[in-house]
Amino acid sequence: MDFKFEAGTSRGVLTSRKIWWIKAQDPENPDRFGWGEAAPLVKLSLDDLPDFEIQIQEYLEKFQSIDFPNEEKQLLSMIQSLVPSHLPSFRFGLEMAVLDLMQGGRKRFFPNSFYDNKKPIPINGLIWMGEKEFMRQQIDAKISQGFSCIKMKIGAIDFEQELDLLKYIRSEYGNEDLVLRVDANGAFSPAEAMEKLGKLADLDIHSIEQPIRAGQWEEMALLCEKTPLPIALDEELIGVENKPSLLDQIQPQHIILKPTLVGGFLETKDWIAKAEQRQIGWWMTSALESNIGLNAISQLASSYDPTIPQGLGTGQLYYNNLESPLVISNGEIRYDSAIPWEEPS
Repeated sequence: MDFKFEAGTSRGVLTSRKIWWIKAQDPENPDRFGWGEAAPLVKLSLDDLPDFEIQIQEYLEKFQSIDFPNEEKQLLSMIQSLVPSHLPSFRFGLEMAVLDLMQGGRKRFFPNSFYDNKKPIPINGLIWMGEKEFMRQQIDAKISQGFSCIKMKIGAIDFEQELDLLKYIRSEYGNEDLVLRVDANGAFSPAEAMEKLGKLADLDIHSIEQPIRAGQWEEMALLCEKTPLPIALDEELIGVENKPSLLDQIQPQHIILKPTLVGGFLETKDWIAKAEQRQIGWWMTSALESNIGLNAISQLASSYDPTIPQGLGTGQLYYNNLESPLVISNGEIRYDSAIPWEEPS
C-alpha cells in the first residue's frame, strides 16, 4: 500500500505499508472463500521480522489438513493455540480468513450492527506529524469534513509549535464543540512528561496516548497517578502476556486496542473484559491496515456498540487501497453494501 503523503510518526516517516492477504478456501466449494490480512507494523509489531513470510507460509501449510470447528469461540480458541503469541498480526489474519469463510465469504465475521444494520461508528480525524503548515492544513480539512473529534500525533517537531497548533484549534473550537486527543507515541522522557502533560491539560485535551515509551511501568504508573489529563496506553500493550499485572500496576485511565498488534479478535476481547472489570476506558484503533483489516476491526468495535469515537479512519491514507463499501463522512465510518468489494489479487 502506498501512502498519499509522507506519514510521520515519532519513530520515523512511512511512505508505504507491506501487508499479506490470507485466503481460506473450502475444498468442496472452491467458489466460497474468506480473506484475512496479516500486516506487521514496521518497528513496532512483534512479528516485524525478516522471515515473516516464510514463517506464515510454513504455518499455513501445516494448517491445510486441520478441520477447523464451525463455531466462533471454539474456532478462535483453536487459532490462539495454533499460532504463537509472537506472531500477533498473523493470528489476526488467520482469524479473519477462517471466520469469513465460516460465515459464507461475505466479509462478515460475527453479528454486529455495523455490517448487519449499517449503523455508522463515530471516529476521530487523524492529524499526522509534519511541518507546522502541513499539520495546520490537515486540521482545517478534518474540521471542514465534519469531524467532532481530532487526534493529533505529537513528538516529531518542536513541542511549543505543537502547542501553538493545539491553541489554534482551541481558539476556534471549545471542548464542547471539538474533542481533542493527542498521541505522543512514547516521545516524552519521564523527566519532562509531567510538565508537558500540564501544558496540554490547559488546552482541555481529552487524553494523551503513550506519553513515554513502553516498558517503563513504574514511571508510567506514577504518571497515571498524578496526571492532570487522562492517559491511554497503546504500545504498552504489545507483547504483554499478563494483562492483570500491567493494568493493576499502571492503572491507566484508558487503553487503546489495535487487534493487529495485540493478537486478534480473542486477545482484544480479553483486554476489553479485563479493562472493564477495573473501570478502565478503552477504544479501538486500526494499525494502518488495508480495507480488509479495517473492515474486520470496525465490525469488532461495532459488536460493543461504541458511543465514543474510535480510530478507524486510516483506510483513506493510500493511493491503492482496495475499493470497498467502507465510507467515511461527517466523522463516521459506515458500511455501504451498494458499493462492491474489490477482491485482493
